[in-house]
Amino acid sequence: MYDMPRLSIFKPEKGNDYKFFDRNINEMFQVGGTDLHLHKYLGPYDQGDTNKDGPASPSQPRVTGSDLNETTIQDLLFLENRDRKYSSDIYTVRGIYNVQDADFNLSQFGMFLQNDTLFLTVHLNDIVERIGRKPMSGDVIEFPHMKEDYSLDESVPIALKRYYVVEDVNRAAEGFSQTWWPHLLRLKMKTLVDSQEFRDVIGDATTEGSVASYMSTYNREKTINDQVVAQAEQDAPKAGFNYKQYYVAPIDERGNIRTENVNTEEQRASSDNTVNATIDTPASSHYGFYLDGDGVAPNGNPAGFGITFPTTGVDTGDYFLRTDFLPNRLFRYDGARWVKIEDSVRITTTNNDSRGNYKTGFVNNTTESTINGLTVTQRQSLTDALKPKADN
Repeated sequence: MYDMPRLSIFKPEKGNDYKFFDRNINEMFQVGGTDLHLHKYLGPYDQGDTNKDGPASPSQPRVTGSDLNETTIQDLLFLENRDRKYSSDIYTVRGIYNVQDADFNLSQFGMFLQNDTLFLTVHLNDIVERIGRKPMSGDVIEFPHMKEDYSLDESVPIALKRYYVVEDVNRAAEGFSQTWWPHLLRLKMKTLVDSQEFRDVIGDATTEGSVASYMSTYNREKTINDQVVAQAEQDAPKAGFNYKQYYVAPIDERGNIRTENVNTEEQRASSDNTVNATIDTPASSHYGFYLDGDGVAPNGNPAGFGITFPTTGVDTGDYFLRTDFLPNRLFRYDGARWVKIEDSVRITTTNNDSRGNYKTGFVNNTTESTINGLTVTQRQSLTDALKPKADN
């Protein structure tokens, strides 16, 4: 009498049963699946070559050579890989997913696309054999059968593509055979958006003829923003308050408005009477608010300008704008000295190189300087200027 061996579907080794199941499952993907174009993520660019993030730091170490791979983290502080490098080769793989309608969710404050997440199932051994590793977060997959051939813009010379970026990879629950070995992977993917990470795949939206220039909303949003700014500059060309359309009365030495005639010869400053700097001087501000001076003489009076005061042909009451002051300063001659009227502090609200004060001069400064032996551009973002340093 012989004892029968214990029956068990699971085997500690994959064996021929696993290979049989795997071939049949793979055949189902070849028959019923769809072709997908996979852009393989290779890791972040060498920051020493691109010089994007400046010198190495504890939070952004300089990784080069063979140490630079898919598992490298470019920014340890924000846990980001902003400058991603993708293979120039495009791999064709097979996958199966459930097609969904692109419905909008109107139940919240606004309109949201509620199904921009897609779950794709791929054959484990087949995709590893094709791309050389498992798919991972950061890989980009193009769906060639989802191309938009009929664009509303007839000037677009290409069919608009549909890209998804892989966010998570797990074993599919339905991908386990009777031998308990997995055969399938389930990829969670999100719709790709035009951002710095995917420049290798779709290009730069500012580059004419790139895929991003046709698919991205960047150029249209920039046009809209520029038009909004242009309208704002037209409605409010300068900051502060404009009072030049009003008559500004002269003030006395106490700042009170003078009601008597101030244009008589006796009341004008001369060598025969005491010079008072405020007599016959219009109020520097009609309302007394900040940011109301624009360097324009009040009441429509003419004014000269330059970097030094004129020495000849000057009469009492003449105005002169000193352009060597920052901001420019308006003066009025009272017969013996030049009296400050106001500073030209009303400037455009849009940041540009023509804004005349110290703050905007610093912000718009594009010159380079040397700091600790490193040449840096003075006009740069805070994320570039403020780098974390080790405590030691």
